Amino acid sequence: MLNYLYALLESESRLAAAALGVDPGMGLMHADTDSRDSLACDLMEPVRPLVDAYVLDWIAREPLRREWFFEQRDDNCRLMASFAKRLSETSDLGLRCSATRRMGCSRALVHPKKGIRSHLPPTRLTQTHKREAKGSSADLPTCAPPKPMRVCRSCGASVKRSRDYCTACGLVISTDKILEVGEAGRVAAQSPHAQASRAETQRLNAIAQHAWNSHGQSLSEAMYKLDIQPRLSKVSVSAIATALGVSWSYAADVRRGKRRPHARHWQALARLAGLPLEP
Repeated sequence: MLNYLYALLESESRLAAAALGVDPGMGLMHADTDSRDSLACDLMEPVRPLVDAYVLDWIAREPLRREWFFEQRDDNCRLMASFAKRLSETSDLGLRCSATRRMGCSRALVHPKKGIRSHLPPTRLTQTHKREAKGSSADLPTCAPPKPMRVCRSCGASVKRSRDYCTACGLVISTDKILEVGEAGRVAAQSPHAQASRAETQRLNAIAQHAWNSHGQSLSEAMYKLDIQPRLSKVSVSAIATALGVSWSYAADVRRGKRRPHARHWQALARLAGLPLEP
């Protein structure tokens, strides 16, 4: 994969050198050898870190699909056409990121006379001359690298960018996660700290029930069932839990009608439900 991107970068460097009017085979840092354009290798060196960072970021964030590669009998690994086509979209990034450096290299090779603009080489890559003539910035517009393909981390199927797993794998993983979290919750619920907390809550609840005086209670059980409880469906669970001082799970059961709280809580629930109370 990295070698393929290097090959694309070398090809772009070779084309850029030809566009600038210099010999791609005339190397400066790379020795001249047969069947190699050494100057193209020189021009691609400043962009190698960008290519390496792009590949490392891809590998760190996204898995690679098995069908993108095939192994030959001589143990060489090749890229499939669909994957190679995707990687080819990064060629414009290498050209834009190194265009300014290539222009500087071409000027250094030409050795223009100081102050004589007509001896400067053409700026076919950056269009600097045209930009300066129009009074605009000579900087080349930036080009964001193409985003890697998003695939399922389990089976490798294509998924949306906001998801890590496909629908089938997500269902299996979610089920396993629910079972794992449920088991951890059951173990935590039986810990000494949890048992002590439940005992303290039950003690305080018993004291509150014993101290509560039903005298002056204007709400009946029938009123709670017919008027208050149906209206609780429009009240949030967090609001019920805060008003009653209970857990979210208990508040959710109260909201659905699975549990009926003590009568001392009915007035608070009536106010949450928006039921007018007699003064």
